[in-house]
Amino acid sequence: MDHDIAEDIHVRHVREDDWDAIVVLESRAYAAAGLSEGRAALRSRVRASPSTCFVLHTGRRLAGYLLALPYPEARFPDLAKAEDVAFDSRNLHLHDIVIAEDLRRGGLAGRLVGRLTATAAERGYEQISLVAVSGSETFWSAQGFTAHDGVLPPGGYGDKAVYMYRAVGAAGVPSAPSRDEEG
Repeated sequence: MDHDIAEDIHVRHVREDDWDAIVVLESRAYAAAGLSEGRAALRSRVRASPSTCFVLHTGRRLAGYLLALPYPEARFPDLAKAEDVAFDSRNLHLHDIVIAEDLRRGGLAGRLVGRLTATAAERGYEQISLVAVSGSETFWSAQGFTAHDGVLPPGGYGDKAVYMYRAVGAAGVPSAPSRDEEG
């Protein structure tokens, strides 16, 4: 990753003016696999829990995002529907994370996961879950997540989907950088 970019990275909460960039990133990441949700569904996830949804900004552009929301353990959002309920759960479901293709493999996803982890601990969540898609199970295992063999995601998540979870505060999980913005 370019040194200038690495020094100008900020993680903050999603704002209204982020949506065009989020939708473009999401489509580029998931449309080819048939997993793209569209603006309404993505926005509904943020509405359900704005304090656990973040964007990563390089100073020049929005370069990634992470959407997480409280969700009952062993359950997950329907990709074809917008959320109409905000669940009261000690499980925080990391629903979506995307880094711009030209900036992947530089530790930026770990930076977003670190921010989510710190937020989850501050807010009293006990566990973070996710559905690993498109063969990303190895990446998530390296982030401290374990496959839950008893939970099978529906076909809409793709045939390689794996439900995974980890305790908040699990060892080996990156922490949030201190210079990120709160807003």
